[in-house]
Amino acid sequence: MQKIRLNILGLSVSQTQSGAYALVLAEENGERRIPIIIGPVEAQAIAIQLEGLKPPRPLTHDLIKNIALAFDISLLEVTIYKLEEGIFYSELLCEMGGKEIRVDSRTSDAVALALRFRCPIYTSEEILKKAGIVLEQEDEESPVRSIFDEDYDEPVPSSYAHYSTNELLELLDEAIQNEDYEKASLIRDELNKREK
Repeated sequence: MQKIRLNILGLSVSQTQSGAYALVLAEENGERRIPIIIGPVEAQAIAIQLEGLKPPRPLTHDLIKNIALAFDISLLEVTIYKLEEGIFYSELLCEMGGKEIRVDSRTSDAVALALRFRCPIYTSEEILKKAGIVLEQEDEESPVRSIFDEDYDEPVPSSYAHYSTNELLELLDEAIQNEDYEKASLIRDELNKREK
């Protein structure tokens, strides 16, 4: 199988399934995109990593990474190797003691781990032909928005504009302690706006 590298373009609310999210992967050297429907828990695990948030206690994928590191296991790459009846199948290529091991995984979990291990994500030309879509030019100009955005038509106005920077830092710390990552992301966005 000739491997084609994919990059994470973003996450958005699924237009087809209520309560689900679309993870959009983009062909590295091409225009095709693969939308993958995932659940809210997996979307949160991916979004937390994409947003650069640090939970106070390890989440499941962080725990898996910590166990792997404790036992000197490296995640080398993730491969989406099969698409059957609308379901994507993935595997993790791990290395332990000089030996390569392949582990079956749900695609959403595999992507969440790839982000944490900073390893590449691949698929095949066959899967890109089956599931790949090319966005229209006008769609391409409006990138996939974060799942933390409340309004996908207009920019989200900050409800934290009237807070001082110190107050925002305290609120951010409190939101992370309470594992309210949506709130933490909005506060972080307001802090980032002020740094510009």
